[in-house]
Amino acid sequence: VVLKIIKHYQEEGQGNEVVQGVLLGLVVDDRLEITNCFPFPQHTEDDADFDEVQYQMEMMRSLRHVNIDHLHVGWYQSTYYGSFVTRALLDSQFSYQHAIEESVVLIYDPIKTAQGSLSLKAYRLTPKLMEVCKEKDFSPEALKKANICYENMFEEVPIVIKNSYLINVMLWELEKKSAVADRHELLSLASSNHLGKSLQLLMDRVDEMSQDIVKYNTYLRNVSKQQQQKHQYQQRRQQENMQRQSRGEPPLPEEDINKLFKPPQPPPRMESLLIAGQINTYCQNIKEFNAQNLGKLFMAQALQDYNN
Repeated sequence: VVLKIIKHYQEEGQGNEVVQGVLLGLVVDDRLEITNCFPFPQHTEDDADFDEVQYQMEMMRSLRHVNIDHLHVGWYQSTYYGSFVTRALLDSQFSYQHAIEESVVLIYDPIKTAQGSLSLKAYRLTPKLMEVCKEKDFSPEALKKANICYENMFEEVPIVIKNSYLINVMLWELEKKSAVADRHELLSLASSNHLGKSLQLLMDRVDEMSQDIVKYNTYLRNVSKQQQQKHQYQQRRQQENMQRQSRGEPPLPEEDINKLFKPPQPPPRMESLLIAGQINTYCQNIKEFNAQNLGKLFMAQALQDYNN
């Protein structure tokens, strides 16, 4: 499955193109075994009549006919510099997890993998976030009541990769045919381009967070201003009724003040949580890059000492 995902990205996902596909397998005791996968085909705007659901059903039906595991257990997606914490991923994983309780999403990072270590992580939505998504209420009050923050939106599932003997033989053959002439190239430090790109994406997300904060502060000012207007209206109404009462006239009928002053709608907070989660992911990436470079420095120094 891992080799198929990597091959799919190398064939169709060069640059910042994101590739996706279906995971197949079965549940055994308390673990989910992912034994097969197939990609979503890339289609353009001209393929308006393409039915993605029908395509998946036909693929699983064909796999079942040749006695291959065909149960749908999730999906996979590549990521560009770790930028996968998005509303699209949240909605897709909610749909999968709502329909298939044990489903997961595998996130493959080709840029980290190119640095010499496979980067593959599995995520699920937490039960708290699943309940909020079911209600489709992402207001600040609903998220506060559910105690949702960016740290408890996703839960990472540990991954264990097991290869068959034939796969191990194939990997050994591929390693011998590898184009990398000098194995010490894997000890080269992460280029400034990678770190610079991660920092640029991090700054972009911080800017988006700042814009969301400005929107929320504007909402709070509007609420405070409306409260003052309500208070002034009630005072004027009370004074007018006192004057009418002194003249022996009946008081004015009470009015629904909420109809006169419609409360402003609070901005949805889910986007802010996702941006915060993405900022955290970028920070972790930069931290891992630095730790990886430090480890390579020690290893390169040890090799140099050994050669001397």
